Amino acid sequence: MRRAGGVMRRAAVAAAGLVLLAGCGGGGHDGKDDGAGKGERPGGPARGASATTHLKNIPGIGTALRSRIPAGSRQVVAVYGKAADSADATVVLYEKGPKGWDRKGSWPAHNGRRGWTTDHHEDDKRSPVGVFTLTDAGGVLADPGAKLPYSHSTAFTPPSFWSKNTRHDFDYVIAINYNRVKGTSPLDPTRPEGQSKGGGVWLHLDHGSGTSACVSVSKSAMQTLLRALDPARQPVVVMGDAAHLAA
Repeated sequence: MRRAGGVMRRAAVAAAGLVLLAGCGGGGHDGKDDGAGKGERPGGPARGASATTHLKNIPGIGTALRSRIPAGSRQVVAVYGKAADSADATVVLYEKGPKGWDRKGSWPAHNGRRGWTTDHHEDDKRSPVGVFTLTDAGGVLADPGAKLPYSHSTAFTPPSFWSKNTRHDFDYVIAINYNRVKGTSPLDPTRPEGQSKGGGVWLHLDHGSGTSACVSVSKSAMQTLLRALDPARQPVVVMGDAAHLAA
């Protein structure tokens, strides 16, 4: 770990971490897709398209969510869900410069296996729609050069009874500040709005299908995000299906 304030309370957090991992985003990952079409191209900006630069506004984000992006934010991770009930998505990193928003990267992704919701609850298997700050990261693997405070711990290791294809899901994670305490390890189980509202919603490594509520991308994408996201630029994630994003 890089900061004194982020040192985990070893025994307590390790024990709580197993509970949190077992319910990351409201339920354990089982590696099943629940009907999401793997062969279909995720929604959002086309994969492989050249970057669009100096945009006045972030594409596909309507006034309702755009108004919730902090005025000082200069980095946005946009999660473009394909549809309300789909687990397929595209993650795009935008950075704001003196001439507008520039697209810095785009990656295929997955969200909650049952899609999206504006009223997330534990075990609904849907990702919460909204704008959330990004302040803390961590993982099983050593810090790859993250600018966000990074908690390196084997406590991120998924339980052995999870599906084999999820064993590396939490090699790298970025905590999405939904129903959690900012400035703590992603393993902190505290849920200020109560257990029923879910929690442990992270950006993490993809295992090829939908999640319990988290957003998952490739290992290389997570490394890029960890090295790019800078607390000084007040990064946020804007996430949801196309219809809710555009509202």
